[in-house]
Amino acid sequence: MTPELPAMAPRLRDLRTRAGLTLEAAASRAGLSPAHLSRLETGGRQPSLPMLLALARIYGTTVAELLGEVPATADPVTRGGGPGAREADGWTYWPAGGPSRAMQALRVQVPYGGGQDDLVRVHPGEEWLYVLGGRLRLALGESVQLLEPGDSAHFDSLTPHRIGAAGPEGVQLLFVHTLLRSGATQLCLGGNGREAVRP
Repeated sequence: MTPELPAMAPRLRDLRTRAGLTLEAAASRAGLSPAHLSRLETGGRQPSLPMLLALARIYGTTVAELLGEVPATADPVTRGGGPGAREADGWTYWPAGGPSRAMQALRVQVPYGGGQDDLVRVHPGEEWLYVLGGRLRLALGESVQLLEPGDSAHFDSLTPHRIGAAGPEGVQLLFVHTLLRSGATQLCLGGNGREAVRP
């Protein structure tokens, strides 16, 4: 486990408490078991990026705040040499925008055959993806598209969607999503239609 993630664990608990949610209520909204959320809050498990997105929405905050990235000023510029990479469930991601904004921007490295390839995501909001390198497999509803470097996609996140690398080199992309502060939660569905956030 990377050193940043255990430091994030108490923030997860504090933000849940601030949102007035019990462990059971927060876990239910995130599609997790209470035991799994408890392990995240004690640093015993590593959260995936979809889990971080879901928890940020539930707690009315940002992934950047969950990671403890609080800028000294509201600088609109994010420098390439800023906060380092984070890894979760095989994906590596870097902040590409400021925290506490209506949109979250990340640069993401998705490995081939990564642990999140079989997760279908459905949640309120919009997403925009831009392929920087490699090839991206994007499933939107019943449609599957292959995106090359320079290709992009912009879609309603209520459309069931799944992304993964289409080749062994993996894929690097820019990822922008709207952050809803309504308490709406991300729903990750397995192939059988049951909630299936990967532990």
